[in-house]
Amino acid sequence: MVKKQMNHSWIVPDWPAPDNVRALQTTRHGGVSAGVYASMNLGDHVGDDPALVAQNRALLRARLPADPVWLKQVHGNAVADADHAIGVPEADASVAQKPGTVCAVLTADCLPVLLCDHAGTVVGAAHAGWRGLAGGAVEAAVRAMGVEPASLMAWLGPAIGPQAFEVGEEVRQAFMAHDPDAHKAFHPSPALRTRDSALSTQKWLADIYLLARQRLALIGVERVYGGGLCTYGDSERFFSYRRDGATGRMASLVWLEP
Repeated sequence: MVKKQMNHSWIVPDWPAPDNVRALQTTRHGGVSAGVYASMNLGDHVGDDPALVAQNRALLRARLPADPVWLKQVHGNAVADADHAIGVPEADASVAQKPGTVCAVLTADCLPVLLCDHAGTVVGAAHAGWRGLAGGAVEAAVRAMGVEPASLMAWLGPAIGPQAFEVGEEVRQAFMAHDPDAHKAFHPSPALRTRDSALSTQKWLADIYLLARQRLALIGVERVYGGGLCTYGDSERFFSYRRDGATGRMASLVWLEP
């Protein structure tokens, strides 16, 4: 569900954020890239023409108070201080307290998590694929915000949905080692059978939205919105790496209004 759309289909998150908090989710529409990157690819590391990516970023910049603080995302849990960032920090989350600083993450199946406090004093964005989510990227972002987790709210952006996100047993175990209740987010997927059924490996369909909600709840963030926009299943609106391989990247952005 969305409040409204801009630039044809960019999404404004539907969450009860304070009036001075602004957030935006791009889709694959509204840019100038072609082919598998059509059209609003914002990733400069996926093989697209750098000049076209620059044009796409300029189109996005026109909607923002400042250039986004882009990150070199590595599926880890490092958090950048966006207010004082220089260049492109190697991190998978960023936080900001200064009005006009734009936190941003790029995704194409991984889960983007936007955060703000109810007083409108701090915002954050986290890139949470399964590795980052299991490794504590969201918890690290919450800690870096420096306020009580109970004062925060989160919005879960477009990600690969639970009917399409097939993973191995090692992924299930990684989450259950942290929280036994994580088993609720995994459901058996038909195994790829070999001639010797004893050699077959169980696969699971994972609900990354539920996993994120569980992780947030454990640290005291109870107000969680969004979830349910599947990148894999909606090829008209979203890029999906698992579906297409070579593809673009979408941006999830949050900032305090200047």
